[in-house]
Amino acid sequence: MMSSTSRTILISALTSALVTSVMMAIGTHALAPETRTNEGALQVKSPSNSESSDIVEAVKTTSPAVASVIISKDVPVMERHMVNPFGDDPFFQQFFGGPGLQVPQMRQNGTEHREVGGGTAFFISSDGLLMTNKHVVSDEHADYTVFLNDGRKLEAKVVTMDPGNDIALLKVEGTGFPYLAFSDTEPELGQQVIAIGNSLGEFNNTVSVGVLSGLSRTISAGDQGGSSMERLSSILQTDAAINHGNSGGPLLSTDGKVLGMNTAIAESAENIGFAIPAKDLKRAVESYKKNGRIVRPYLGVRYVPITQDMKEKNNLSVDYGVLVVRGNDPTELAVLPGSPADKAGIEENDIILEMDGKKLDEETALADLIREKSPGDTATLLILHKGERKTITVMLEEQK
Repeated sequence: MMSSTSRTILISALTSALVTSVMMAIGTHALAPETRTNEGALQVKSPSNSESSDIVEAVKTTSPAVASVIISKDVPVMERHMVNPFGDDPFFQQFFGGPGLQVPQMRQNGTEHREVGGGTAFFISSDGLLMTNKHVVSDEHADYTVFLNDGRKLEAKVVTMDPGNDIALLKVEGTGFPYLAFSDTEPELGQQVIAIGNSLGEFNNTVSVGVLSGLSRTISAGDQGGSSMERLSSILQTDAAINHGNSGGPLLSTDGKVLGMNTAIAESAENIGFAIPAKDLKRAVESYKKNGRIVRPYLGVRYVPITQDMKEKNNLSVDYGVLVVRGNDPTELAVLPGSPADKAGIEENDIILEMDGKKLDEETALADLIREKSPGDTATLLILHKGERKTITVMLEEQK
């Protein structure tokens, strides 16, 4: 349900939990020499006067860099067998049919390696580095295979996962792969976008078109069973049709640049999907190239944004900032013990008003400001502690 205060929505991650016996054939697209930039990333030719032609050209150019991710693992093989529920007990046998009574039961008979789900990924370099969602490749006991647009099937290894965002990087062996470039321009509301992905884990490189219908959303994303939740901020919203299996697929501009990566949908709505913006994706890649893994700074607090409505209902003295508060579960503490926030003396019910002189309000999110920093950086916080304003300095640490 959409909240008017935090704009948080319960949604489903887009990994397809599909077991299929036949994979759809993947079409082949030839790559013309003029589709590459000087840096090697795929680039759409100059736009035409036809909107439809521009989309067709963008899809032809970028599709070779989009791959389907197939998730496989060992699963139990169950078989049916007949047993006498009363065993050899003569007392029960005289009333319930004697030793010949048999009822069916299920039992495990070994395991078999089977496809259990699917998602999407896209190449971000010619040497076989791909990007996808963390929730697509989070099973340590599963194997991951990518099916390329030209029909090749390659084993993929997870090289790093983002500790603070739904981002992961895969690697396949080989060179000369076509890859996509991230957009350097700010996304605009109403901008036309193209989504490409492995819809339902069955329909490879499915294309849909829509617009950016929202910017800077904050969502709580979880799997269909609700057993795993993750809070994501600064998320793009689109009405381009995306489905389970689209997780990790690119959300593209009509010039073929990556505006975001599809990560979730609102289950109770129609054509409300969400994508992690390119700026966060680029930051993750830069961190991997620098550190050999994706490194994120963290503060170590749980909080809710303060609004005018919250101020009035709780008799607060301010209508902006974030309130440090514990979660619904007793284990979800307001301040993580041993965290940078704990070391700096931040306590539950403190209100963080500013970070580095920037007021925390609907336009400026605390999570966004923290993401712009690196572990080891300091942040100056203006907080309201028991009615008294004070300034503290916090040294951010690496999120594990």
